Amino acid sequence: MSTLSIPEQTSHTTKRSVLVVDDHPLLRQGLAMLINQQRDMQVCGEAEEAHSAMQLIAHKRPDVMILDISLRGPDGLELLKSIRASDPDLPVLVLSMHDEAIYAERALRARANGYIMKQEPPDKVLAALRCILNGDVYLSDAVSKKMLQQYIDGTPSMLQSRIATLSDRELEVFRRIGEGHATREIAEELHLSIKTVETYQAHIKEKLSLRSGRELIQHAIQWKLNEKAN
Repeated sequence: MSTLSIPEQTSHTTKRSVLVVDDHPLLRQGLAMLINQQRDMQVCGEAEEAHSAMQLIAHKRPDVMILDISLRGPDGLELLKSIRASDPDLPVLVLSMHDEAIYAERALRARANGYIMKQEPPDKVLAALRCILNGDVYLSDAVSKKMLQQYIDGTPSMLQSRIATLSDRELEVFRRIGEGHATREIAEELHLSIKTVETYQAHIKEKLSLRSGRELIQHAIQWKLNEKAN
């Protein structure tokens, strides 16, 4: 069941309101406790998937949003694109367990205002929120250095690899394959037809030079294992 939490308004009208969108209840609760302890911020709502998030944005009009990439149904990148179609100015911080080298640039292309890994300490998350509330873009020091070095050297983008050639939707399908989801499950989760998912899988195999569905599954699982190890 979708989570849709709309807390009561408080008297702290000077606090900036934060919407937390993540499919893990414990993480949402932890973020809410952290943020609500601050003098300048408070959580105005929580959601675990795209539909609830869009409802809360319309109802609560948050000042800033924390968004996970891995959600039930359409992922965070797809949700971010939907948000930008209706609210181009809402500051969005992507908070994710996924490799910055693959996802940070995609999040920025989808017009996120910042990207931070879940492994970062709480004070970094708060600093990132305040940074984007001030109208700046937040990236980790490591990613910022990589992007700057590539600009100086004139080298290709960090995403110019075979995985990087996948579209956002293809990468979403690829990630779910690596998590052990079957074609029918992926179709149901993304509200797509099985034929559409199979078309995405065919595109992925072509771009990654994979010869069979078995190779696709093995490659996706290995990629997920490598991502967790980094």
